[in-house]
Amino acid sequence: MEYKDYYEILGVKRGASDAEIKSAYRKLARKYHPDVNKTKEAESKFKDINEAYEVLGDKQKRQRYDSLGSNWQGGQSYTPPPGFENFGFDGGQGFQSFSFNGENLGGFSDFFSSLFGDMMGAQGMNFGGYDFADAGRSSRTRRQQPPSEDLDVTKTLNITAKDIFDRKPVTVKYNNMERCTKCPPNGGYCSNCGGTGIKTEPKTIKVKLPPDVTEGKKVRVKGEGQADAYGRKGDLYLVVHFKDSEYEIDGADLTKEVEITPPEAVLGTKKDIETLHGKIGIKIPPKTSSGQALRLKGLGLPQKGGGYGNLNAKIKIVIPKNLTDKQIELYKKLAEQ
Repeated sequence: MEYKDYYEILGVKRGASDAEIKSAYRKLARKYHPDVNKTKEAESKFKDINEAYEVLGDKQKRQRYDSLGSNWQGGQSYTPPPGFENFGFDGGQGFQSFSFNGENLGGFSDFFSSLFGDMMGAQGMNFGGYDFADAGRSSRTRRQQPPSEDLDVTKTLNITAKDIFDRKPVTVKYNNMERCTKCPPNGGYCSNCGGTGIKTEPKTIKVKLPPDVTEGKKVRVKGEGQADAYGRKGDLYLVVHFKDSEYEIDGADLTKEVEITPPEAVLGTKKDIETLHGKIGIKIPPKTSSGQALRLKGLGLPQKGGGYGNLNAKIKIVIPKNLTDKQIELYKKLAEQ
């Protein structure tokens, strides 16, 4: 059989901490989950990732695996050390069987079976952080629940100035990966999750923004994170990111570009512009340069203490694209002076 380098599979060093291993596993599991990745190699890659985490995420299994030494490379021919040859999922050593229709439950490799068959029979299979053997027992015989794992989810929330101004809950759509609740309790293939044990569910929620929302602020939505096999749920953290094509947002103040032509910049003009408070007319004085800003009081975003911030109308001088020959000649005469 072939030796499997579980550290290489997860892309971590041999001295990696538990947190680093969990973080690497979560990142790769999301990337290669069959619900997300439709490539041919995704399913095989996903099984390898889960097998690696089954070992490195468990203290006892990791110690046994590390005892083989660090001179092995993935793919090398491997012979089990004395005492391990007869372990497996077939119940041959008096342990609980983990086979189904001749296939290893969860698709674990022969290499894994040779090293950890005894431990799986005694402890149950921890596939992707969920205890499937334990989940199949009745509530009276189920073991004490393990310590809470990290079930919180963090995502970016793109919002506009209008979202803040309207003071209405914003709609948030995202995909959340949760343990499949329809897997057969005694093993076997599950069509709901494709046998992976994890299901990606689309979710839509309404979130009310705090009045003092700022760039980078975290908004916590309780109970909307991931769920584990015991019904516990983490929280969803939304990191605010201002993404507005019309306004620059600076606290309660806004900046908006107002385009004018060169003659308007020289002679001055009046412009009607749209604001969050409605359409208004502004007067642009003569000899206004590009980049200058006119401060319009009280036309920005709501302030925490009441009232509104300011709107800065930033002047941008643009050259019309459809100039006539006569207009071009006039520009030439101005340039000669």
